Amino acid sequence: MEDSGKYMCQVNTDPMKMQTATLEVVIPPDIINEETSGDLMVPEGGAAKLVCRARGHPKPRITWRREDGREIIARHAGHQKTKAPSVEGEMLTLSKVTRSEMGAYMCIASNGVPPSVSKRMKLQVHFHPLVQVPNQLVGAPVLTDVTLICNVEASPKAINYWQRENGEMIIAGDRYALTEKEHNMYSMEMVLHIKRLQSSDFGGYKCISKNSIGDTEGTIRLYEMERPGRKQMRDDDINEVTRHEVENRHKENRHEEGSRNQNGRLYKDRTQEPELGSSADSTRVPAASQRTIQLIKTFILALLVLLATTATGTAEAVAPTTTTAAATMFFYTKGARQKDTKETNLRLELNGAGDAEHEFCERSATTTRAGAGAGPNGIGWSVEGLNRTPATK
Repeated sequence: MEDSGKYMCQVNTDPMKMQTATLEVVIPPDIINEETSGDLMVPEGGAAKLVCRARGHPKPRITWRREDGREIIARHAGHQKTKAPSVEGEMLTLSKVTRSEMGAYMCIASNGVPPSVSKRMKLQVHFHPLVQVPNQLVGAPVLTDVTLICNVEASPKAINYWQRENGEMIIAGDRYALTEKEHNMYSMEMVLHIKRLQSSDFGGYKCISKNSIGDTEGTIRLYEMERPGRKQMRDDDINEVTRHEVENRHKENRHEEGSRNQNGRLYKDRTQEPELGSSADSTRVPAASQRTIQLIKTFILALLVLLATTATGTAEAVAPTTTTAAATMFFYTKGARQKDTKETNLRLELNGAGDAEHEFCERSATTTRAGAGAGPNGIGWSVEGLNRTPATK
């Protein structure tokens, strides 16, 4: 630096001649470590001041940048803040520091004389650990593998571990794999991988993070799910049962619609029941044949009763010779005032067959008495056994 200045060359002639020149000595920048800040640790919400001083000729210019390329946030009075990729000046002031501002800052000194120099300063922001659980409820079938994840933010660096809800710590082994993936200086991911799930593995799990400032934890509930194949089979079974129920219901509705009498009441269709003397495992007669046989029986019995009534002039009923003492016969006709065409109904039932059959006889008898009062053609009686005298209505 002492050699810098003006130089002159002179020729002693008459007149004298001379030439002057200026010598400038330049020095590349150099950072003064004694006057420059080092790594800094501040609590979250506090303020941080970073200083960088350099020498050289000409005087170096100081520029601040973040090592990760993110913008520098400068906060001013009135809750105003500005973001810039770089800041110039020997001092960088950060107020109300947040964890997102944690990282390495570069102080770069340049004066146009190569090479430029820089220094790296690490800003550490301390805060209480924070645990975030992406999925607090996880389901998996037995004998499958499952992965539980917790996201942890902590500074200074925390101690992280997994624990069951009963306090039992989980140790890495054949069925448990514990890993950690760092995202940045303060953020990381805790991963617990469980292989071949067993019934005892279902329940609550805790991911715990502790550092010098405090500790926190997150909870995940692991529950058992049905296997997809088993669930599909169960759904198919339910659908099959539902389909049979719907078909049976349609059959019952059709049966009830065809079983309504003239008064709108429902009665049990006897054509679907086995005949007297038939066994449960005997071959059923088709419905059309049953109706034909029933009509023939009705016609024969009605003819016998009418012939007996005409011959004796009384209300004496003639029971068929094939009827046993354990049978009850009920018969009535309706006159023309009830309906334009005469109608004859006949029922042959076993005594003690059930309340439903006796209720049918009572309702039919009531209807018959109403018809009998309307005209001489309304007749109705019942015979209990073979030696009972029928009652004239």
